[in-house]
Amino acid sequence: MTTYMRDKPSMLGSRASKFLLSALILIHLLPTQLLAQRSKSPWQTLTGSAPLIIARGGFSGLLPDSSVDAYSIVSQTSVSGAVLWCDVQLTKDGVGICFPDVKMMNASSIQDAYPKRKNSYLVNGVPTQDWFTIDFTLKDLKSVFLIRGILSRSDAFDNNQYAISTVQDIAMELKPKSFWLNVQHDAFYAQHNLSISKFMLSLPKTVTINYLSSPEVTFLRSIGGRFGKAGPKFVFRFLEKDDVEVSTNQTYGTLLGNLTFIKTFASGVLVPKSYIWPLEDQYLSPHTSFVQDAHKAGLEVYASGFANDFDMAYNYSFDPLAEYLSFMDNGDFSVDGFLSDFPLTASSAVDCFSHLGSNASTQVDFLVISKNGASGDYPGCTDLAYSKAIKDGADIIDCSVQMSLDGIPFCLNSVDLGESTNIVQSPFRNRSATVPEIAPLGGLYSFSLTWSEIQTLRPAITNPYNRDFNLFRNPKERSSGKLVSLSDFLNLAKSSTSLAGVLISVENAAYLREKQGLDVVKAVLDTLTKAGYSNATTTTKKVMIQSTNSSVLVDFKKQSRYETVYQVEETIRDILDSAIQDIKKFADAVVVRKNSVFPVSESFTTGQTNLVERLQRFQLPVYVELFRNEFVSQPWDFLSDATVEINSHVTGAGINGTITEFPLTAARYKRNKCLTRKDLPPYMSPVQPAGLLSIMSPTSLPPAEAPNPVFTDADVTEPPLPPVIAKAPTSSPGPLSTDEKAPNGQTRVTLSLLLSAFAMVLASLLLL
Repeated sequence: MTTYMRDKPSMLGSRASKFLLSALILIHLLPTQLLAQRSKSPWQTLTGSAPLIIARGGFSGLLPDSSVDAYSIVSQTSVSGAVLWCDVQLTKDGVGICFPDVKMMNASSIQDAYPKRKNSYLVNGVPTQDWFTIDFTLKDLKSVFLIRGILSRSDAFDNNQYAISTVQDIAMELKPKSFWLNVQHDAFYAQHNLSISKFMLSLPKTVTINYLSSPEVTFLRSIGGRFGKAGPKFVFRFLEKDDVEVSTNQTYGTLLGNLTFIKTFASGVLVPKSYIWPLEDQYLSPHTSFVQDAHKAGLEVYASGFANDFDMAYNYSFDPLAEYLSFMDNGDFSVDGFLSDFPLTASSAVDCFSHLGSNASTQVDFLVISKNGASGDYPGCTDLAYSKAIKDGADIIDCSVQMSLDGIPFCLNSVDLGESTNIVQSPFRNRSATVPEIAPLGGLYSFSLTWSEIQTLRPAITNPYNRDFNLFRNPKERSSGKLVSLSDFLNLAKSSTSLAGVLISVENAAYLREKQGLDVVKAVLDTLTKAGYSNATTTTKKVMIQSTNSSVLVDFKKQSRYETVYQVEETIRDILDSAIQDIKKFADAVVVRKNSVFPVSESFTTGQTNLVERLQRFQLPVYVELFRNEFVSQPWDFLSDATVEINSHVTGAGINGTITEFPLTAARYKRNKCLTRKDLPPYMSPVQPAGLLSIMSPTSLPPAEAPNPVFTDADVTEPPLPPVIAKAPTSSPGPLSTDEKAPNGQTRVTLSLLLSAFAMVLASLLLL
């Protein structure tokens, strides 16, 4: 068109008029076209495209923020369009560097390099002491190295001597497909005669900036027109609602109500997660209309604050995938992008798990076996835990059978009632006993109470990481639900149309026969028969009997045709062929620990055994325990993501089943649509065992440890179960009254000498 108008100057005016008219029509039709595009897409983003994955400082959840390796690993682990995010700071000589903050102590070795150059400045009106980028030239920073900025993350890469990179370094060396620069403190730099705008405009044309964000209105408004048509998308970053925006002196909460004003200088907004899904007492409140309102104003919405190892709403059960899905696959809206420290998890959420629907087909065949039901969400072995496990898609629900004083089998994770009930605050706290065959310390055992007495106890949710990491599970439901008998458990499972079967775990059978006169094997078999499980015409549900004792499984094999599962308690590195052959005589499958598949030292995998392959060679399916969602339960190699851990065991090691306290996570993985692809995307490939050790400084490598033992015939062989020895009748102690005293004037039983430390901690928690 340009050539044509040069040849025909007389046509210029009419062509220009038509062009302006076309532009006006285009502007008028643009929202309609966007709506039409969205109507054809499953995504409820502004444009109908999948949400953008923005890697904050690279893969900063694993490696030091803004390090070259953190940026490099993004392309190896994320969607192809993942954006590299750089927090731009200025040095004393005006060079732009990628560094997470204007303050340097938290994420670098600056304190060691320059111990006497701490300074104090006003940052957004707040007096702040630290080491600041503006006090050091780029040359000064050559002796400063990047380290982890969040203490809950591994320090194993702090000795890698990652240099601080300039913006140009990252752009030229890595050549990202999309590059996002965030300017957090333009006003601060201006106060010290440094100009972010000058730096931005001085960058060579070979440095392409695709997105530019800032929480400062004046900066975005002033620089917006200086890039020309080829400039980046401008994104206004909202801080917390009560924070004050420095150039307008208004709170961000106030600016929130004027999105049309924001639209005059930005094409999108970046907001904390809480703007969209507010929290109250760490539980989700109903979502706001912010995303819909911003989309109506023509603004894209990017959400920040996503990390697998941050606190998240209890509703997500410590599952970061669930959190991502709630922001994009909820039926009401989708954000346009995620700012994440773990771009792999964000990538798999968008590409592999979005829009699955409740009827999505299974893509990989393995059993999802619950551990005490959905015990990560409710007290284990309760009606609520089992019901949720069924709802969440478990194939098999489990019952760890305990016996009451009057011979009723019921489900509870431990024979010691103190571990998962409130018995230490009940009138039955005087029933403690020391049983060396079970535990070196005393406990309050199930066979000391009748079933009717046990039913009066309140269950308690287990919190395996509360002491060391202050992580608590679903506090609102910490005592919800009721304990169930084996009979009730079997009836619940029988009524389910989705369950494949049940797993019944039996322990302490020899002790119960010899010392308590209780035959747990007979009790289980009788209950199964009464519930109709021995009759194929009554139910098709699979029954699996599990035990760590070969003698128990031998006894079941003699008396029934139920499947038997042998549990190897120890962490082992291998197993003798002769031991496997012995196991096959009485077991149909084997349970091993996760660390027997992927050995671990100081929370890093050190390799992979061939244990699974060896057992499967003898036609023994292998189930692995125990899978949990809490990121501290996983080696660093699994990137603080329970789904990565499951994928590495199922796709990588080829296990036949997961035993998990969070069945939803494993059941959702089975429907993972990425598993059907000929070439697995990088974010759905199994991790390389010991892979992180290869990028670790030699000084940070975990020390060599003695190898785990080999499982032998001697570990399998046990004498047969003893006969039942009737227990001499004794008078059962009654409940302890609140003022009852022993003859010495003290409380009749001193629990601190008898109960395990765990029970004592649990007791104190239940009093909160």
